[in-house]
Amino acid sequence: MKNKAIHIAIFLLISFCCSGQSTTIRIGLLKYNGGGDWYANPGSLPNLIEFCNQNQIANIHKEPQTIEVSSPEIFSFPIVHLTGHGNIVFNNQEVINLRKYLEGGGFLHVDDNYGLNAYFRREIKKVFPNDELVELPYSHPIYHQTYEFPTGLPKIHEHDGKAAQGFGIFHKGRLVCFYTYECDLGDGWENPSVHNDTYTNHQKALKMGANIISYAFSN
Repeated sequence: MKNKAIHIAIFLLISFCCSGQSTTIRIGLLKYNGGGDWYANPGSLPNLIEFCNQNQIANIHKEPQTIEVSSPEIFSFPIVHLTGHGNIVFNNQEVINLRKYLEGGGFLHVDDNYGLNAYFRREIKKVFPNDELVELPYSHPIYHQTYEFPTGLPKIHEHDGKAAQGFGIFHKGRLVCFYTYECDLGDGWENPSVHNDTYTNHQKALKMGANIISYAFSN
C-alpha cells in the first residue's frame, strides 16, 4: 500500500509538469557518502534546467535541490541525478530507500565523470541485486525524445578515447536507472568556458540531457 501511494504521488507530480500547468517541480542532486565529489560540476544542472525550460521540455524550478539518499524527501522528485569522480557507499538504509523510490516510479540518472564506474556498479548491485546494467540499443526511446541521437550518446570529452555508452537497469520492464558512461554529459552542461568545450558539444550535451528529463517525466 505504501509503495502504491508513492507511485501515485510521483505520477501526479509528473502529470502536473507534463500538462503545462504553472506548478514547477525540482530535480534532485543526490548526495552520497564514501568520499566521492557528488557536488562536481555545480553549474551543470542549473544550465540543463534553463535549457529545458527555455525549450518547453518541462517546467522545472531553476535550482536543483540537494537530497541525501536516505531522505524521505527523495519521493518528491521525479528524477534524481548522481555524478562525481570517486567512491560511493550506500548503507542499508540508503539501499532500501533508493530501491523503494525507484520501484515506486522514480528515476535515477548517473553520469560517470571518469572515476565513478567501479564504485557505482558495486553500489547499484546492492539496490538491484537481481537486475543487471544492460547497454541500451540506439533505438531506445531515450535517444529519440525531443532530439534525435541515432547513434546513441554524444562523446563530449575524449579522455581515453573509448566510445560513449548508455546503460540501464530495467525493473519489471521499466527503465529506472540510466547510466551515461565515457560521455561526460555533466561537463558538457557546464558553461563552455569551464572545460573549453565547443558550442556544438555544449548543445549536444544539453539536448541529450533534455531527452533524459523528457523520458523520465513521461515513463
